[in-house]
Amino acid sequence: MDIVGADWVETEGEAVRRVDVRDAWEYDGIGHLPDAVNVPFDSYRADDHASAGGAGEAGMLPGAETFAEVMGAAGVTREDDVLAYDDTHGVFAARLLVTCELYGHDPERLHLLDGDYSAWAREHAVSQEAVDPDPATYEAAFDAEGPLVDADAAAAALDDPDSVVVDTREQWEYEEGHLPGAVRLDWQELVDDDTRGVRPEADLRALLDERGISPEKRVVLYCNTARRISHTYVVLRHLGYEDLAFYEGSLTEWEEEGRELASGDGED
Repeated sequence: MDIVGADWVETEGEAVRRVDVRDAWEYDGIGHLPDAVNVPFDSYRADDHASAGGAGEAGMLPGAETFAEVMGAAGVTREDDVLAYDDTHGVFAARLLVTCELYGHDPERLHLLDGDYSAWAREHAVSQEAVDPDPATYEAAFDAEGPLVDADAAAAALDDPDSVVVDTREQWEYEEGHLPGAVRLDWQELVDDDTRGVRPEADLRALLDERGISPEKRVVLYCNTARRISHTYVVLRHLGYEDLAFYEGSLTEWEEEGRELASGDGED
């Protein structure tokens, strides 16, 4: 799983399935990357934790059957290279890629556009011609050994000196309550407002090092929105972090299971 620039996208051409995850009205009315299909964000997420996932799943996943239908209708197979983008710095597109991985798509075939639609449209061709893909078969099966972990695994990471638990929310959210010992890394700190993509690699590594988020440690992410976890996850994968996981349960669920939260600035 990596983050690729516009030059890479144009070089790869038809070999990559371009997937626009914005709402249909944006895709149709504002325009999209040439040859991109539309898979709106709401089509591959559960409405809430109560309706999320299927047997053995957790978090905000839509369920393997639903996801297979959505991707198949867009003409995407699990053997395709997929490039995803949105118009919000990549945070919604990252969620599609992570969902693909959780349902068995080879992460080496998953790519996030560096920047978003607005950044692309500044210098590259766009289209308002809708793409009507031929239906395909997308074989989705939840990977129980994948990066999505439960509360017990997150709690174990808090007590493990070789792990770091990372809260990807904003400062005020973190101060209201967070997992004890978690460090904060707002996903927005990873993006550049001017380029609308990720910050230069040297800046990212300096920031991560400052927070103690080392590639030598097991990194467990959590948040109250799956897309923010997903964006940070994709950035870390792009930087070569190998031992990554994330917990998608709510903090309410955490407390309901008899676990405590911390408040205040913590270690941030």
